[in-house]
Amino acid sequence: MTELWNADTPKLIHLPSGRMIRGRGLRYDLPEGQTPTFAVHLTDHEQPSSPWESIWVPWRDFWLPADPMDAMRKLRLAYERAPSERVEVCCGGGVGRTGTALSAICVFEGMDPKEAVKWVRQNYHPRAVEVPWQRRFIHQVFAADTSGSGQA
Repeated sequence: MTELWNADTPKLIHLPSGRMIRGRGLRYDLPEGQTPTFAVHLTDHEQPSSPWESIWVPWRDFWLPADPMDAMRKLRLAYERAPSERVEVCCGGGVGRTGTALSAICVFEGMDPKEAVKWVRQNYHPRAVEVPWQRRFIHQVFAADTSGSGQA
């Protein structure tokens, strides 16, 4: 098992389940200290390779993922890996797309969409989930997650 995030890691959220996930903006320097072991990049272009495992979700700034179902699968993977790895979710600025992804992950925790957005804004960034269609995406995650398909 990998050493998990230190509790004082900047931009780290502690989910009700105990999972810890760091949100970050890629346009800023990598914070000092621990590095992720697994990252989900929410960007309009694939990022250069990093020393840790990463996956890419094509997602333009202020928009939605190019393939919402693929995005849900990749965010679910991040959620499932968080109990035993240092997971990071990141976009350009670390606010809108990252906040939307973290809210979707909160839906996996059992929160309803409105509660998830509120929780992420209180525990990560007050402007997380910047536009109405990102809030609708979280409702889409909720609908897929509660449909019993287990695919979200």
